[in-house]
Amino acid sequence: MPSGSWQSKSKVIKEFSGPVWRILFRSRADASLAPARAPEGRFHHSGQWALYASLSAKGTGIAIRRYISADDPPRVIQRFQISGARLLDLRGHSQVSVIWQDIRATGAVSPTWAFSNAARKQGADGLLYSSRSRPELSHVVLFDTRPTLIEPVSPAEPWPS
Repeated sequence: MPSGSWQSKSKVIKEFSGPVWRILFRSRADASLAPARAPEGRFHHSGQWALYASLSAKGTGIAIRRYISADDPPRVIQRFQISGARLLDLRGHSQVSVIWQDIRATGAVSPTWAFSNAARKQGADGLLYSSRSRPELSHVVLFDTRPTLIEPVSPAEPWPS
């Protein structure tokens, strides 16, 4: 498990309710609450379930910038409401902002997985964390999408990349 300030500041899982946004390929808009398709991500691995979103529409665009290519199919953006989620708040912790893909490319285990593994063991519904490139923006990862936890509140709209 990560050490230092993270342990002392983040022992408590906090309740979170609020709007979040997701950007998806238009062809997947009918499955807007589907988990990440990649087998590994910043906070999931080994078959773990994860849904990534942002606390602002702007943050969503920042979050996926690394994954966009010129020949991508059209995307949509959609707003959701999270209600009563038990989240471990890791915003402001630099250890979760590493470029995990570069670490994995060397064959090493991503250090970010220790945070999500610990949160899952504590019974958290997910994590709140800061944007790597824009720390004033925040993102969320949920470990499930029970209807009482997250639901769409607007239709998907075209997203201009």
